[in-house]
Amino acid sequence: MTLAQWLPFAIASAILVAIPGPTVLLVVSYALGHGRKYALATTLGVALGDLTAMTASMLGLGVLLAASAEWFMLVKWVGAAYLVYLGLKLWRAPVVNADAADMTAPGELRTSRIVAHAYAVTTLNPKSLIFFVAFVPQFIDPHQASVSQIAIFEATFVGIAAANSFVYALVASGARRAIRKPSVQRAVNRTGGALLMGAGIFAAAWKRAT
Repeated sequence: MTLAQWLPFAIASAILVAIPGPTVLLVVSYALGHGRKYALATTLGVALGDLTAMTASMLGLGVLLAASAEWFMLVKWVGAAYLVYLGLKLWRAPVVNADAADMTAPGELRTSRIVAHAYAVTTLNPKSLIFFVAFVPQFIDPHQASVSQIAIFEATFVGIAAANSFVYALVASGARRAIRKPSVQRAVNRTGGALLMGAGIFAAAWKRAT
């Protein structure tokens, strides 16, 4: 694979992941609520979710979802419901003392649970599955081995998406340090929760392309 073939894909991927979506909203919400200590966990969940979605797409799940209205609707509603559920939890999350935020008791949230949440939100997005089917083949050279090209493209996209999520988490956790008033924390939680619920409603309302 040449640089001329790989670079356009990398640039397009960077632009895609930089646009805030359900995954970014989840990453930012955890960072605002708990600081940077869960940044790596959310990043890992996003990376695994993107890897799963891309692999499933390349194996044909994306084609199945594009062709089957029933499967598409099932995945769409499961993903949408999960986003609304997370949004409700964030909306109802209690405020904490920001000065003692970095000294919260161990086990407040399980790292594995954070990874699972980020993984589920990233994976359960039918738009991503279908997008990868339409997006990746545009950069594949039919005269070269497709498996090796797909592997490189997957590694590139997952790496960029993980780095993007980590940066969002660090920036959001930095902004969190400026939050001191419980009323501000409550407003942040409810704003983030509303955005996640809105993303879920939008995902449910989004119509599959015909």
